[in-house]
Amino acid sequence: MEMINIVYRLKSPKFFEESIDEIELDGVVVRPTHLSICQADQRYYQGSRPVEILEKKLPMALIHEGIGEVVYDSENNFQSGDKVVMIPNTPAGDDVCKANYSYSSKFRGSGFDGFTSDLIKLESDRVVKIPQNFNPYVSSFIELLSVAYQGIVRFEELAITPKCVLGVWGDGNLGFITTLLLKVMFPDFKVIIFGKHLENLNLFSFADEIYRINDVPKDLTVDHAFECVGSSASQTAIDQIIDLINPQGTVNLFGVSEYPVPINTRMLLEKGLTIQGNSRSEREDFIGVVSLLEKNPHMFDYLEKLVTNVCEINSLNDLKEAFDTDHMSKFGKTILKWNK
Repeated sequence: MEMINIVYRLKSPKFFEESIDEIELDGVVVRPTHLSICQADQRYYQGSRPVEILEKKLPMALIHEGIGEVVYDSENNFQSGDKVVMIPNTPAGDDVCKANYSYSSKFRGSGFDGFTSDLIKLESDRVVKIPQNFNPYVSSFIELLSVAYQGIVRFEELAITPKCVLGVWGDGNLGFITTLLLKVMFPDFKVIIFGKHLENLNLFSFADEIYRINDVPKDLTVDHAFECVGSSASQTAIDQIIDLINPQGTVNLFGVSEYPVPINTRMLLEKGLTIQGNSRSEREDFIGVVSLLEKNPHMFDYLEKLVTNVCEINSLNDLKEAFDTDHMSKFGKTILKWNK
């Protein structure tokens, strides 16, 4: 059996189009309810990716952060109406490395259609059930939480020196989430946030200490660091991290840059530092985040501060306006209440 599905794809920068597809009724069919715009989506929408990449990947449905309701499950693992978070990474059986780092995996919204459609067909292991009482706006960006979560889990496995003081660089969305997760997962450790924008830093009420990057005490050091800045500004952050971190600490990189970023290898070698790159996440990370939120419901109170725009989507024009609104926002997440 098949169902008619309408997909809303970005054909070229700032131009969406509708197309009619058919999906087979096997696996799990989900109707999206709440989606969240990511900076990666904006780079496609604004046309800021290199031209050759845009030509290769477009047209494509955007968005890789979202939740929905189960419409159909051929294996009856889910009931109709179950609320679920959708996993955008699709493994291809590579056993050499984790699926989120495998070149053979497909990632929705990056060369493979994302979640902007009436229905989404997924394998059952690409869906994780969430409680009905979860805040839907916050739940829509569980994927972003899972990215920070997997990096923190890898850090915990890798770090060999004490973890008494952890530093997070970047006062944006990912810095906010990483700082919060570190405080919840390691309540006995001191977590310090370093940022540039005081209006953002004032929202980090859960951090132990807050510093602007140009006003840091001379004797301050951290045991391990998390870089959540990205773009060309990550060079300044990494330089400061290398200056302040204790010997044999780990430098955990999350920020994405379109261009090469210079690193002070002399001090990196002198201190015996370990650099860990982090990108995307896998099923166990989604399960870990859902469990963490269930056990620590107060996290929703903090995460709600990231919801800065909620846009109801009933047409292609609504979708375009939502992306334009998000582009004007300097902090927080734009949530799409998907009424399609």
